[in-house]
Amino acid sequence: MQVKRNPNHEARLAKLTVRFASFEIQVPKHHSKANPRQPVKLQAILAEEENPRPGVNPISWLLLTSLDISSFESAITCVRWYSYRWLIERYHFVLKSGCGLEKLQLETGRRIEMALATYSIVAWRLLWLTYQARLHGEESCESFLEEHEWQSLCATIHKKEPPPEKPPSFREAVRMIASLGGFLGRKGDGEPGVKTIWLGLRRLHDISQTWKLSHQISPPIEPP
Repeated sequence: MQVKRNPNHEARLAKLTVRFASFEIQVPKHHSKANPRQPVKLQAILAEEENPRPGVNPISWLLLTSLDISSFESAITCVRWYSYRWLIERYHFVLKSGCGLEKLQLETGRRIEMALATYSIVAWRLLWLTYQARLHGEESCESFLEEHEWQSLCATIHKKEPPPEKPPSFREAVRMIASLGGFLGRKGDGEPGVKTIWLGLRRLHDISQTWKLSHQISPPIEPP
């Protein structure tokens, strides 16, 4: 299994031994007989890392599930799902802190559902931008920014026009967007977080639309 990098360890390829078995949790003896209950059948999956590297905290997961685990492939599927837990936690963090969903204080369930539907897309985009910039930072930013967006971004950050002919890299564009949201980019700051990227994207939307409109009204003069 490919273990992704996180603040506690570097990325690595882990070899796992996976075992699984079924068992039942019996009804407590003191449970009221007037309302009889049935035993609960569960599946247990144990995943342990073989021969971990020195200094690495080895994987040792004991997973309980009500899903039917009848084959090695289905057990591996559950282990793979569990391996995504940190990414899922980050997704919910983006919804709560990056998008500020909790601060909306909406009064009805319907409004909460509509806000969640909208911000879920935003949270996915923010999380994708964050990881894409770290994993594939040298790729072109054209995969997520249109021409007028990266041009207006470069002109705003560098405070000069015309913008460069070549679009910036993915990592450069994300860092510039984050700087619009308050990211300082000092030596010890590391990579920008989702909150500054979100604030920067909101500013970039207004900047790029103004840029596009101004160039439609008054096209730039081509150099002789």
